[in-house]
Amino acid sequence: MLGSTNRKELPELIPGSATHEATRTYAENSGLAEGHFSDYGKEALKLSSIGLGSDFGEPSDAVDEGYRQALARGLKGGLNVIEAGLSYRYGRSARAAGAAIRAAVESGVPREALFVVGKGGFLAFEDGPPDDLAAWFKEEILKKGLGAPDELAQGMHLLTPAYIAWQVEQTRRALGVETLDAFLIDQSEVHIPELQTKEDLNTRLQKVYAVLEMMVQAGKLRSYGLATWKSCRVATNDTLFQSLTSQVGVAEKAAGDPQSHHMRLVTMPYNVNMLEGFTRFNQATGQGNVASTVQAAYQLGLYFMATHTLMGGRLLEQQPPILRQAMGELASPAQRALQFARSTPGVGTAMVSMAREEHVAEALELGRTDPMPRKAFLKMFEQAEDDAEGAEEPAGG
Repeated sequence: MLGSTNRKELPELIPGSATHEATRTYAENSGLAEGHFSDYGKEALKLSSIGLGSDFGEPSDAVDEGYRQALARGLKGGLNVIEAGLSYRYGRSARAAGAAIRAAVESGVPREALFVVGKGGFLAFEDGPPDDLAAWFKEEILKKGLGAPDELAQGMHLLTPAYIAWQVEQTRRALGVETLDAFLIDQSEVHIPELQTKEDLNTRLQKVYAVLEMMVQAGKLRSYGLATWKSCRVATNDTLFQSLTSQVGVAEKAAGDPQSHHMRLVTMPYNVNMLEGFTRFNQATGQGNVASTVQAAYQLGLYFMATHTLMGGRLLEQQPPILRQAMGELASPAQRALQFARSTPGVGTAMVSMAREEHVAEALELGRTDPMPRKAFLKMFEQAEDDAEGAEEPAGG
């Protein structure tokens, strides 16, 4: 968590939030391809197809500085989506991201051109885990009325309205902005095995969403959503499955009016080796069909962000041959992996951690080209299926 010393050192919060006009001007002046930007929400904010993440790396000063420089360069160059959680690297990533946002704004990038995303739910420790977790929890959570031990999931995730509201406040301070453009509830599905039913989780989420709706009204954030890990990748009969339609319904109840809720986005791991978001049809949208999560998000008015687009770096070392065949003009495995994710129909932004400026340079170079046309993207799947069938064909047959 952010301690009092850190809070005192933080400068005044930057006012404003992303607007259509500012993000449109940012996109037009970026020098990047028109197709590099997608529309977000009813306001049609222009968001970059590649977003700046900050979740990997050692908790060291050197990594902090790498993030500060890389993220600032990305924000200045045409990547206007940035995301950080208080639990990332014991709060250091959020503070580094905040320094990058301030550097970009001071260089002339309008705050209103940037889409700033926070994330919460997991316990957040400042500069390392405590020696005695139970004692820490008693002092920092229980005594402050933020939650009780029996409300913890797996000893690390707390889903109470008070704790989530506290995390929103601390995230605003760490990122240095008065208003977050979005706040994500991170992996709420971890509570499912420890509760009686999924309805019990939805009851908790409704209270959390109600607090987030209040914070929208107070101008502390503009929207919220779910950051999932397994819940949208598994089959409908899996214990951890969560329905997007159900979650929108919970948000509608929390807002008290189906037309006024501010749930706007969903994230999930998606890459060439983790295809469930596009290929697993597990979401009933109430519109007469069963859809993939990417399709369901579109039908429900939710913006889809792909996470883990490089599989923690593994796709830099080994990729399916089809990517090189289809994208031979791209210079690096990272560009091919990002091109795959951002070209998937329905994906708005492909998120990737960038702790070095050369990572940003690669992303910006890719941003100068459009995502693949839909027909060319789908042809990769057809080719992969043909290759698989050919491999199964018996010799001489």
